[in-house]
Amino acid sequence: MIRLLSHMPAGVLGLEAVDDVEKEDYENVVVPAIEAAVAEHGKVRLVYVLGPEFDDYEGEAVWEDLKLGARHPTAFERMAVVTDARWAGPAIKVLSLLWPGQARAFPFADLEAAKRWAAEDAG
Repeated sequence: MIRLLSHMPAGVLGLEAVDDVEKEDYENVVVPAIEAAVAEHGKVRLVYVLGPEFDDYEGEAVWEDLKLGARHPTAFERMAVVTDARWAGPAIKVLSLLWPGQARAFPFADLEAAKRWAAEDAG
């Protein structure tokens, strides 16, 4: 499941993955939230928390994720991924090379720093 996070800085979208992420999470939560952010700001600044209960992405959810990125290839301006998973740091470094926006991994303890970083220079 993916849910919207409250208490985010102005212009920053917060999402949290909990348990299994499925295609319906993209259809019902992620796509409408991204579309609204693009319509309102022209860009997306995202804090994406992979909660401790996060388990797995369903195959169709991964496909929906790829399609969403293809629909808005330059809209993602900043993405902070918040997780204690060891794979996240190296994965985000690779993503940063392939992706036009900025991306950074933050540990759970630095969630507030991730929010501030995502909001920096948001004008």
